[in-house]
Amino acid sequence: MAKWGEGDPRWIVEQRADATNVNNWHWTERDASNWSTEKLKGLFLAVRAENEEGVCEVTEVSKLDGEASINNRKGKLIFFYEWNIKLSWTGTSKLGVKYKGHVEIPNLSDENDVDEVEISISLAKDEPDTNLTVLMKQEGVKKIRNAMSTYVSTLKTEFTQGMILPTVNGEQTEPVPQLAPKAEVHKTTASTVTAAPESKPIGVKIPTCKISLKDIFLTSPEELYRVFTTQELVQAFTHAPAIIEADKGGKFHLLDGSVSGKFIDLVAEKQIVMKWRFKSWPSGHFATVTLNFTDKGSETEVRLEGKDIPSSEEERTKQGWQRYYFEGIKQTFGYGARLF
Repeated sequence: MAKWGEGDPRWIVEQRADATNVNNWHWTERDASNWSTEKLKGLFLAVRAENEEGVCEVTEVSKLDGEASINNRKGKLIFFYEWNIKLSWTGTSKLGVKYKGHVEIPNLSDENDVDEVEISISLAKDEPDTNLTVLMKQEGVKKIRNAMSTYVSTLKTEFTQGMILPTVNGEQTEPVPQLAPKAEVHKTTASTVTAAPESKPIGVKIPTCKISLKDIFLTSPEELYRVFTTQELVQAFTHAPAIIEADKGGKFHLLDGSVSGKFIDLVAEKQIVMKWRFKSWPSGHFATVTLNFTDKGSETEVRLEGKDIPSSEEERTKQGWQRYYFEGIKQTFGYGARLF
């Protein structure tokens, strides 16, 4: 028997505080099925194609059967995913006539490149022929394939953080912070937002300030506007239940009620004006937030102007919008990186 400390170094654990999987030698596995389900739903529901014939968009993820997992063996990550997917799409002609159809993706898996995955587009039973089917088969399929590429890419980057642990003799001396699955990330986010002091009573006069932000998204103004005003898509990038009444005077509640307000004005693809507040702000106090969308060809520029922000909340509000709205949308829908 080897003396203490002289055995196979891959099994020596006394130098790690948690005594876990030293040098990444043992086999570890992380279930990515729940994360994948939410990710794929969000990506597919953002698919939209448009030309002179009209608009086609995915309106429902009717079937999402399968599983996904990641294994770590000797510091090597092995990915496994296999999905059988059915989507519903709706086409609207320039004359306002609506058509319904289906999308079938029988085998999105690690065994095939995304470019090789079969995507079948069809009209629903008894629907008349329409040129919108061609639009969906051409541009729609490209958008769906891009959505799948984004899923695979983020599965291999965002979801895997923390799976390769520091080694005893490696360069890292501290454990790598582990990024939890999105559902858990939201839990942290929500607690951060709601852990602020109790709301102050009505009638307290507070100093306020203005804020402005600008960002670029690799999508069209139409699609980005839809992300901000569609309840299912808001739930996708916030990873929490939401209520969105996207009409003038309509109310919204996000992040378990930590953010709320109402829409003052909406100009499709151009502008959103809203009364907006954190739950922790003085009771009855709302800021006015305006989002302007500018078409930059293959990109969309978003300018945010906020006024009547409590001065003490200036940085928190700017960071919240940048992180939980802008970065959340980019990570969920792949609007932050070009796909080739």
